[in-house]
Order: sequence, then C-alpha cells, then structure tokens
Amino acid sequence: MNFTIRKTALCVAISTLFLSPNGNAQSTSGFDLSKVNTITTAVPFLRIVNDTRSGGMGDVGIAMSADANGAQLNGAKMAFIEKDFGVGLSFTPWLKSLVDDIYLANLSGYYRIKNVQTVHASLRYFSLGNIVFKDEQNNDLGTRRPQEIAVDAGYSRRFADIFSVGVTLRFIYSSIAPGTPSVTGDQIKPGIAGAGDISWLVNKTFDTKGNDKMKHQLFVGMNLSNLGSKITYTTNVTKDFIPANMGIGVGYSLHLDEKHTISAYMDVNKLLVPTPIPASQLYVNGNNGAVKPEYDKNGNGVADFREKSSVSAMFTSFADAPGGSAEEIKEVNLGVGLEYFYKKMFGVRTGYFYEDKTKGSRQFLTVGATVKYSVVALHLSYLVPTTSLRNPLDNTFRFSLNFEFNKGNKKAAADDAQNTFSEPLPKELKPKQMQLENMKRTEPKSE
Repeated sequence: MNFTIRKTALCVAISTLFLSPNGNAQSTSGFDLSKVNTITTAVPFLRIVNDTRSGGMGDVGIAMSADANGAQLNGAKMAFIEKDFGVGLSFTPWLKSLVDDIYLANLSGYYRIKNVQTVHASLRYFSLGNIVFKDEQNNDLGTRRPQEIAVDAGYSRRFADIFSVGVTLRFIYSSIAPGTPSVTGDQIKPGIAGAGDISWLVNKTFDTKGNDKMKHQLFVGMNLSNLGSKITYTTNVTKDFIPANMGIGVGYSLHLDEKHTISAYMDVNKLLVPTPIPASQLYVNGNNGAVKPEYDKNGNGVADFREKSSVSAMFTSFADAPGGSAEEIKEVNLGVGLEYFYKKMFGVRTGYFYEDKTKGSRQFLTVGATVKYSVVALHLSYLVPTTSLRNPLDNTFRFSLNFEFNKGNKKAAADDAQNTFSEPLPKELKPKQMQLENMKRTEPKSE
C-alpha cells in the first residue's frame, strides 16, 4: 500500500496483529530479538476471546460448562447447556490506553431442542475507530472507519449422555482500508472469507463413595476453528491465511455440595498456518531483494509457504518451523484457570496465559467475577500484564450480560433438578416417571 497511517493507526495494526518487535540486535533486557518469528494472519480479531467468563481465566474455555457466549471456544459444549434458550451480549474495549473508539462487540443466542440438540448463532463486530489515511507524500486520503464482522451459525448434539459434537459455519467480512490505493494501483476492497469449526466434548460426572452430595465432574474437549478459505483485499492472486487453530482443553469441577463448586481448567492452542521464514533468511539481500530460490521453487517472486492451500497448511503446520521441533513447541500457547461458584449465583475466578517470547510474548494474569440474579448473569474480567510488552487489553475491564430462560415453570423445576451437575439424572429419578410409578403402586388390583 502506498500510504502511511498516523501513529495511532500504526499502534492499532501492530497490537491487532499481536506482533512483537523484530530486529537483529539484542534488547536491553538481553533477549535476542533476532530469534523472534511471530506467526501472523489476516483477520486476527477471530482469535480475540469474547466470552468474558473465559477472559477471567486466562482465555480458557474449551472444556467447561456452557453459557450463552460459550460457543466461540467450543460449539460442542452448547449441547450440554442447562437452559432452553438464551442470549448474550459482550463488550471488549481495545487499546483503551491509547484511544477510546476501538472495541469488539458480540451478540449471541441459542435454542435447545429436546434436551440433546442445540442451535446457536452469533454476530461479532470489531471496530477500529476513525483513522486518517495519508500517502507517501503525506497527502490526506481521507478519514475512514475500518471494521470487521463475523457471523456464525452452529449446531451441536449430545450422544450417550456424556459426549457431544458440534459444527459451526462462519462468514467473515473485513474492511480495513476501503477505497485506498495499493502498491499496484488497485483499490483496496473488503476481504471476504468463509470458515467453520469442528468440535467435540466429553462431560462426565462421578459420584463420591460415602458422600451423596459430593460430585466430581470431568471435561475433555477439542475445537478445530476457522478452517476455511484464505482472504485477500486486492486482485492479488496471493492470498493471506485466516487464523485456523487447534485447541485442546481439560477441566475438572469438584461439587462439594449443592452450594459450592471449585473448578480448574487448562487449554493448549496452536495455529494451523505456516510458520514464516525470517526475512534475514528468506531474501537474497537480507531484509530486501528477491526471494531465495530454495524458498521460491516456481520463481514467481512469492515465498512457497505463502502459496500453500489452507488444507495443506493445516497438515504441514506441525513440522514446518525453520527452527525444527524446538520452535514448533514454542508455537503452543497455554492457558490455565481457577473458578469458584456459590449456588451458581456468585462466582470468582483467576487465570494465566503464556505465549513464548519468540512467538508474540503475550503473558498476562486475569481475574473475573460473576453475579447472577434470576435469568440475568453479569460477567466481568480484568487483565493484568506480567511482561513489559504492551497488551491491547492492559488494565482493561471486559463485561458480558447473559439472559437465559426455560420454557415453563414445571419444566424449569425439572430442569433445575436435572442439571444440578450438568448431567441427566437416571429415568427412574425424573419427577414425571416417579409420579407414574407411585400411581401404579397405589392402584387397586382387579379380581
């Protein structure tokens, strides 16, 4: 693009792409910046966690109980949701310490069908605020408001009481510099892509011998997200990857009794896109010039890793890092979280997220809380950085508001009893079944 952007917009781009500084010298802290090889993709807003409950626990959420905003990290867990239908609204300020008009908003909803199937949908809107664009001669190109949108529709189904699968389809619209000329002279246009998620979850509850009130609940899940097409903003045939990702999670909840629940969760994530080759290795003349022949086998001037298909990139992403297996391991992010709930009405939580210094260096502590009254639940989370690298969510409050309902009072009472530990009770314990059995016992026998 033959334009430059003011300082604020540049900070937005850097923070949005989760880039860390790159160079050939050592930093003042002694860390060799030449080792940095961050994976970047288009539309990185898809990886921003909009579930505030997860945001308070180091962004974990693949393997835990669901609420109205829970489908982003694992659509399969929506099959275990306790209420019949609900809606959720979340709001995340972005770069609040620099500007006040950048944010991510999410509206989601779900509907449960016959207790084993759930359909859900969501709308994510990422606003980059008002940005003044200028060309290389500092001529004003006008003020625009870049924005990105993702629309989801999903379905999940439960099998054998403890296992569920989910599928989510996604439409992506990204308008980051509408009407601005590119280096080739073409007008930059909105990028459009399609993607989907495939997920599963195991949710099993165990009794405690000698203690009828204490229950142990185990969660194990996986989510393959943003599997789909590549995206471009010009007529260029070389398209950019969207952030396809593999996430695996485990969780454990100890229900001490009907009032107190303590839970621990852990997620690991890895992007399923090619690892870039550092510029110092990729080009003939260091950071500039032509691509080296060994990285451009067809000689079209574009590095081969950028020309891979989405499917090919997904499978080769486990063994394509220039630094070998040691670098591949560094591409795995880790999140852990702890949570306490009292009567499912009041909850507090904390968590930690870790990313290697050479892959973005996002490392932060989070805290959060939940207050629920009747059908309304308010979730809050707060991020505290643990490194000198700035995070777009530094010292920022995020919140979400959930409204969840049952279809009728009788059904609500039955569901509340059934879902105390998020697992169906045996048929012989269901209220209607017990009533029928009692009627049969008291009915006089005919002679």
